[in-house]
Amino acid sequence: MPMVRTEAPPGHPYLTIDLDKIEHNARVIVGLCARHGIQVTGVTKATAGHPDVARALLRGGVTSIGESRLENITRLKEAGVGAVEMLVRLPPLSGVDAVVDLVDVSLASELVVLERLGAAAVRRGRGHEVLLMVELGDLREGICPGDVLPFVREALRLPGIRIKGLGTNLACFGAVMPSEHNMLQLVALAEEVEATCGLSLDWISGANSSGLELIASGRMPARVNHARIGEGILLGRETTHRRPWPGTFQDAFLLHAEVLEVKTKPSLPVGGRCEDAFGRLPVFEDRGPVLRALLNVGREDVDVDGLTPLGAGVRVLGGSSGYLVLDVTRAAGAARVGDEVTFALNYSALLRAMASEYVKKIAVRGAQAVVGAAPASQLAGA
Repeated sequence: MPMVRTEAPPGHPYLTIDLDKIEHNARVIVGLCARHGIQVTGVTKATAGHPDVARALLRGGVTSIGESRLENITRLKEAGVGAVEMLVRLPPLSGVDAVVDLVDVSLASELVVLERLGAAAVRRGRGHEVLLMVELGDLREGICPGDVLPFVREALRLPGIRIKGLGTNLACFGAVMPSEHNMLQLVALAEEVEATCGLSLDWISGANSSGLELIASGRMPARVNHARIGEGILLGRETTHRRPWPGTFQDAFLLHAEVLEVKTKPSLPVGGRCEDAFGRLPVFEDRGPVLRALLNVGREDVDVDGLTPLGAGVRVLGGSSGYLVLDVTRAAGAARVGDEVTFALNYSALLRAMASEYVKKIAVRGAQAVVGAAPASQLAGA
C-alpha cells in the first residue's frame, strides 16, 4: 500500500503530473496518427488548461491545443504557450468577441453565432476559422446531415468567416462508436461540400480518443486527416472500452490524499436510514468490523467513483463532500494518521480534480518539480 510521508502542500490533497509521461504518450499517439495521414490537436480540457501539460503535448508533436473554456485559453496564453488554439466547444453567442480575440479555430453549428463571430472578426480586421460540426448519431453538437449544404452556402456569404473543415463528435454523449460507416458518411458530406461549393477543406476531423482503434486497424477513411485527442494521451486509454493503449503510460496523473482517521468500525450503518448528503441511499455490504481510513479528499474535489487505490488490499467504500472512506483491513502495510494514499484516476476523476482549487497540482519532469510552474491557484480553474 503506497502510504508514504512526503513534502506535500500541508493539509491539501494534491495531484502529481508527470510531464515526461504525457510527452511520451503524445509521441506514441501522434506517431500512430501520422502514419495514417492524421494531424492531432491535443486537448487539455481535462486539465483545466494546465500550461505545463500543453507544453508537454506540443513537445510530443501535437500541432495545436484544444480547450473548452475561454478562461483556460486565457491561462495558456498568459503562460506564454505559443500554439494554435482551438475551442472544442460551441462558442457562446454572448462571448463572440472573446472567441475571436483568443481562438484561432472554433466549432460551429448555428448560423446566428457565425454571423456574430464574423462581425467581430471584421471589426478587428481579421478572419475567423470554423470547423462545422455534423451530427452523426451521438446527439451532441452538430448540423444534421441533410442541412449541411444549405448551412455551408449561408456561411460562405458571411464576411470574416472561413470554413476550415467538417468535423463530428462521437462516443461522448450518446456513446456511439466511430465506425467505417459513419466516417465514410462524414467524408461523403465533405466531398459533396467541396464539389458543390467550390471549397477545399483543410480538415476532415472525424476522430477523438474513441477513434484510435479504427485508426490503428487501417479502416479509417484516408480523407479523415484530423483528430482531437485528450484522454488517449493524458491517461493512455482508448475510450470505447477504456483499454490501455499499447506503449503508453496510464499513471501520468496520480492523486495523493492524507489519512485523517484510522479506526475499526462496523461495515453496516447503525440506526434508521435516510438519504445521504447527495440524495442517495447507498448500499453497504456486511463484512463485519473493518479498519476504515478517512482521507482529506471528497466529492467536492474529485469523482470518488473514478479513483483506484494503487496499494494491494485497499477498497474505496465511498465519500462525502469532504472525506473519502477506505477499507484498509487487508492493506499491504499499516495505515497511520498522517500517511498518504495514492490513487490512479479515470477521466471523470481527473476532470473534477483538475478543476478543484482545493486539489493542488505539482508538475514533475524526471521526478523533479518543474521550476517556474504556474501556481496551483492559476491551474485549477479558480
